Amino acid sequence: MEKIKESLPDWGGQHHRLRGVLAAAMFASCLWGALIFTLHVALRLLLSYHGWLLEPHGGMSSPTKTWLALVRIFSGRHPMLFSYQRSLPRQPVPSVQDTVRKYLESVRPVLSDEDFDWTAGLAQEFLKLQASLLQWYLQLKSWWASNYVSDWWEEFVYLRSRNSLMVNSNYYMMDFLYVTPTPVQAARAGNAVHALLLYRHRLDRQEILPTLLMGMRPLCSAQYEKIFNTTRIPGVHRDHIRHLRDSRHVAVFHRGRFFRVGTHSQSRLLSPRALEQQFQRILDDSSPACPHEEHLAALTAAPRDTWAQVRRSLKTQAQEALEAVEGAAFFVSLDSEPAGLTREDPAASLDAYAHALLAGRGHDRWFDKSFSLVVFSNGKLGLSVEHSWADCPISGHMWEFTLATECFQLGYSADGHCKGHPDPSLPQPQRLHWDLPDKIHLSISLALRAAKTLSGNIDCHVFPFSHFGKSFIKRCHLSSDSFIQTALQLAHFRDRGQFCLTYESTMTRLFLEGRTETVRSCTREACNFVRAMEDKEKTDAQCLALFRLAVDKHQALLKAAMSGQGVDRHLFALYIVSQFLHLQSPFLDQVHSEQWQLATSQIPVQQIHLFDVHNYPDYVSSGGGFGPADDHGYGVSYMFMGDDVITFHISSKKSSTRTDSRRLGQRIQDALLDVATLFPEGQHLKRRGLGEEDSG
Repeated sequence: MEKIKESLPDWGGQHHRLRGVLAAAMFASCLWGALIFTLHVALRLLLSYHGWLLEPHGGMSSPTKTWLALVRIFSGRHPMLFSYQRSLPRQPVPSVQDTVRKYLESVRPVLSDEDFDWTAGLAQEFLKLQASLLQWYLQLKSWWASNYVSDWWEEFVYLRSRNSLMVNSNYYMMDFLYVTPTPVQAARAGNAVHALLLYRHRLDRQEILPTLLMGMRPLCSAQYEKIFNTTRIPGVHRDHIRHLRDSRHVAVFHRGRFFRVGTHSQSRLLSPRALEQQFQRILDDSSPACPHEEHLAALTAAPRDTWAQVRRSLKTQAQEALEAVEGAAFFVSLDSEPAGLTREDPAASLDAYAHALLAGRGHDRWFDKSFSLVVFSNGKLGLSVEHSWADCPISGHMWEFTLATECFQLGYSADGHCKGHPDPSLPQPQRLHWDLPDKIHLSISLALRAAKTLSGNIDCHVFPFSHFGKSFIKRCHLSSDSFIQTALQLAHFRDRGQFCLTYESTMTRLFLEGRTETVRSCTREACNFVRAMEDKEKTDAQCLALFRLAVDKHQALLKAAMSGQGVDRHLFALYIVSQFLHLQSPFLDQVHSEQWQLATSQIPVQQIHLFDVHNYPDYVSSGGGFGPADDHGYGVSYMFMGDDVITFHISSKKSSTRTDSRRLGQRIQDALLDVATLFPEGQHLKRRGLGEEDSG
């Protein structure tokens, strides 16, 4: 402080005390800044440690306990949603030699000897000629970019894709499986919209707690920023994401008409009962849809180039209505048909429910919006989510909060309406009017025809597997996800008679702006297990030993992918660099052209404290699903509902003669039971199957 005082100008004796105060303030500011900087650096170094991932299941070593204690100390007492962002490490660029080695190991089970030798030759040529240069550019980018791959992943996988968003770039989330809190459509919409906007309010104030993996390692929260007020705007060559700071209305679609419904009155959020009143007014409105207005939203399901060109005319002729939809907090579709599980035909009703959420009728969802809330006539809910802005765990977190809040906290009166009183002073919902030029009419008709064709080609199958669940797998001392993934290999082999490249999505949010990485689940160990299960001469003990090896291998791959040491995002980034440099690489071209005939994903339950699964086991979301990644492949997602139920969502294309979603569903059930009977805890379930005749 004396040194600082000496550097200050001398204002005379009467200001000597002022110089002391200024010196103390400057010293305290510097000390505080240095302390904050030190805390950030220390926390970033601590969060760069991934040794905790390698801990055995259910155990924790002394170094990891020490690390966890230090993380908690440096994190502060009450971290907010974005508190950790500046301290998260950047995603590392793996060694190119390691990546190529892992890639060759992953494709070995699905290639013949001749094809593998040819691929290995391309890989060696790549390592000799192009790898070092491309890796150098990638390392250079990793030094200045927040994440070396996420921005390219968003742009080249999503925004530059010219395919329809419907089925190809959206996924869905379901309501409670066995219960519907109210059959009143407007009431369910009122509570759900209010709960969603409560979530947005908490999000704006950063009152949502940051997600901690295994209760100790914070994940990146960047994707939460674009949940609301976000629209994917089509472009001729590239789309872009438009995000508004705020929006005080939702766009509503009902029987071919569009409405603008305000969500606030005098800067306060409307009550659930007031929102119900507004939605009921729309349901009671008998005015017909204008010509071609009913099918207008089919344009958002059209190829992106087509929609971009038509949107230019639409923006000129109907700018106010278009802005009301694209500038809404989110989109609400009040469907005229019921959905959900029925006692008369449970299997067909669940399949139709999934199909309605994934594709609808092709013209009743605005697929550009970040998400659309779908409310069916019997009060059932669902969510259709556009994929480019964030991944499933983000929308899943919001959906868990929404279901828990609208059902348990807001609740309903005895007659099924929202609690509270209507507000007759509210103005009527604003009907949006579209001045559609004649040249757009043909575009709408063509888009509708294509959307109906695509929608009609999707084969969805949903089923709850209730023979056992997470608690049984835990008693076997195995990872739940690895258990399911290995069983899926057995089911798929029985379905197709061969192995294939398998895509399992896992997150890389341990790093700043991380998104996803691929776990290549079809490993040599998994194939050995499957062959043993189909070999009548193998004993249960031999099969069980091979199953444990397959599970251990999958766990190793999963942890490597989560810690930034996966294969596919690194190879993808190298491919993008090669395209920028106009550098031809047969090896990278081959990797880029691979088809995933089995795409899988687990939907995690992130806020189990919001649901009382023991006393109210039916009040848990039944997960969601997505379309197949290949015309002759399957999309499979699964969710652990409480401790004893697993819900599976399967999709495929009816145009393929090789796939059948219900057939694979039966194979999955048989495979799970056959695997469970290998364990002493599962002997009561079923005898181990031995292939086609038994599993059928």
